[in-house]
Amino acid sequence: MLDALSDDGSNISEADDGQEDVMTPAELIGKLEEAWLNEKFSPELLENKSEMVECVMEQLTHMEANLQRVRKGDVKASVHRMEIDRIRFVLSSYLRSRLQKIEKYFPHVLEKEKSRADGDPSFLSPEEFAFTKEYLTNTETYLKSVALKHMPPNLQTVDMLKAEPCLDSFVFLRVRERQENILVEPETDEQREYVVDLEEGSQHLMRYRTIAPLVSTGAVQLI
Repeated sequence: MLDALSDDGSNISEADDGQEDVMTPAELIGKLEEAWLNEKFSPELLENKSEMVECVMEQLTHMEANLQRVRKGDVKASVHRMEIDRIRFVLSSYLRSRLQKIEKYFPHVLEKEKSRADGDPSFLSPEEFAFTKEYLTNTETYLKSVALKHMPPNLQTVDMLKAEPCLDSFVFLRVRERQENILVEPETDEQREYVVDLEEGSQHLMRYRTIAPLVSTGAVQLI
């Protein structure tokens, strides 16, 4: 259906790590849905996908324009409209999930963004980074004016960095690429280390911290 709604049937180019990936509209939306599920079920804020978001928004613009050329009363129009609305919902839900995490963990998110090494992927888009800094400033100003200034001097500081996502929470996942010797539990005085192999296509319930690197590489998909 997406191919039928594309502007001219051409593929879409998206910059990725200095290279361009050529995708069909259907592949682009599939990539959006993967990013949406990962962001929705991950306890932490994941790497931003601003290039993908821009491509999806451009594709939606093309689809809306093409929909205007469909004859009134054509049954295809309502089907195409539902598809556009579905894509808009997924995109909005993806961005809303990110915004909720930023608002909940904004000091931690900023600290993580500022401490990342040069060349590492950014967790925040430029717009998200500006929003997070402004949100931090406004929160600090509000706390000082409403509460902290009325407290004793030794209680007029708040360590907001204590609010961090729980990486030890459990998540459901589907394996997209076979993985060997995944350390599930480290060795302790009470037990030996627990290592498993993850077969392609299998589904598991595991601690997020264990598979976080595999989420970022796309080897597993949160579900």
